[in-house]
Amino acid sequence: MNKRWEIVLLVFFVLLLFALNYNNLNGMAEKFLDESEEGFVWRAVDGDTVKIGNESVRLLGINTPEKGEFYYAEAKKSIEGLIVNKTVKLEFGNDKYDKYGRKLAYLILDGVNVNIEQVRKGFANIFIYDNDEYTEELKNAWNECVANGENLCEASKEKCAGCIELKELDVKNQEVIFYNNCSFDCNLQNWSIKDEGRKKFVFSNFVLMKNKEVSVIVGNESSFEDEDILLWEDEEYVWTSTGDTLFLRDDNGKLVLWREINR
Repeated sequence: MNKRWEIVLLVFFVLLLFALNYNNLNGMAEKFLDESEEGFVWRAVDGDTVKIGNESVRLLGINTPEKGEFYYAEAKKSIEGLIVNKTVKLEFGNDKYDKYGRKLAYLILDGVNVNIEQVRKGFANIFIYDNDEYTEELKNAWNECVANGENLCEASKEKCAGCIELKELDVKNQEVIFYNNCSFDCNLQNWSIKDEGRKKFVFSNFVLMKNKEVSVIVGNESSFEDEDILLWEDEEYVWTSTGDTLFLRDDNGKLVLWREINR
């Protein structure tokens, strides 16, 4: 056998060995590049925070009601039923930890994204930190929830729910303007405005007159002379320029309207 054929056979055997081991090599490479983790969930703190080992894990992309708010208990019970006492996969975004030292992760169980399920079931609204591979799925889950009227997505049946329009949401000036398009006055007492996170404004004993508008402005000034301006105090800002969502709810926590902005 001449030198040329020896080289051909050697190349053939090398290629054969590579082909036989490609799947193993590919799997090893994927495993090496995969930054996800696995962990056993032993407790639900609330609807969007769980305990894994000695760490708190905040579910990415969502926000659930706080204690004392409508559907707080239901959201917590939902997450308990889904993943407590089970091992889940943690997939991380751009930031692995938040400012409180909690891990930020999507929790995957048997191929199901638990974060998205909380939104789909109406126990969470979307809360987008950064656009990632799950952003569109989260949006679709919220739209599905609204279409089905599930829990937090249930439409208000209040007489004035169809009267109130969002006329303007000015992120730069941190101002929201609502308009009453009906021919009668609307009492908005205990109605609330909320962003994607925890910032919340509750109307006190306020009546929005027929065919009139009201501005809700974020700021720290002590008073306004104009009775058609309400001050959202104790907040430096509410609406973020990188993307946010406004939710207006009636006094029973039912959804009057919502508007996604700058995303």
